Amino acid sequence: MDFRKYKTFQVVADCLNLTRAADQLGYTQPTITLQLQSLESELGVTLFNRVGKKTYLTPSGKLVKTYIDRTFAVLEEMEQELRKLDNPHGVLTVAAPEFYCTQYLSLIIHSYISQNPQVKLQLFSCDSNDALKKVATNEADLAIIAGPCPSTDMESLPLGKEDLVLVTTKELFEKYDARTLMEKFPFITYKSGSNIQLLVNECLDEYGFTPENYIECVTDETIKRTVLYHTGIALLGSALVEEELRKGTLAEIHRFSGKIQTSMVILKKRTEEKNIDSFAEIVKRIWLECS
Repeated sequence: MDFRKYKTFQVVADCLNLTRAADQLGYTQPTITLQLQSLESELGVTLFNRVGKKTYLTPSGKLVKTYIDRTFAVLEEMEQELRKLDNPHGVLTVAAPEFYCTQYLSLIIHSYISQNPQVKLQLFSCDSNDALKKVATNEADLAIIAGPCPSTDMESLPLGKEDLVLVTTKELFEKYDARTLMEKFPFITYKSGSNIQLLVNECLDEYGFTPENYIECVTDETIKRTVLYHTGIALLGSALVEEELRKGTLAEIHRFSGKIQTSMVILKKRTEEKNIDSFAEIVKRIWLECS
């Protein structure tokens, strides 16, 4: 299919004047005439009639014009969509635990949107395990997680490390020694099977503590709040409890250095997508500034 002939036909059909069509196309009139004759021969129909000095579309010409207009409109739409691929656009969905959403992502999102106004950002607040699942099923384009990423289908980009801290409220800490605390009160922790729970278990083994009574929670924010109600003890990331430790509402029983790796995870097959790549670059830059 020679698109040049069809484009010539479309312009002539719009103008119904060879002189004006020649000016628009930059062709000579004989060249236009030859292209139209070739197209008529190819289609086996007459496209134009001349009455005196006026040119008219035949019924066949009107039909061909309808389809040619549609075809070139679709091609223009395709070209516009291809141009969009050069710049971030559309929807970008990010999944992360609540603490990361409030502590880091609010600033990152503001910076990203100011630079990429054509992108609509969606933020899912969920635990790291659910964030990983959302990336795996394409419900989220990328995720920020705490702890290891077990999937070989994902690219894991380290953002930083933090300590795991065994904590309880200041009141309980002052009233009981560590061993009594661990025997008397429940251990408040993540649900079984979560990626962060594996790290917690390693730390408990290292500390020589096997909880007999425990409470499972979905998010680290829920764990922290439960501890703050004097319910028991918990092992949490130092960034999450830093303010409470500074204020004295929580007390540190023991600290495990550099155990939690915070990472940004993306499906390997999607790392070069413009939305994801541009967001990842801003995350890496701002995360270091906030840490």
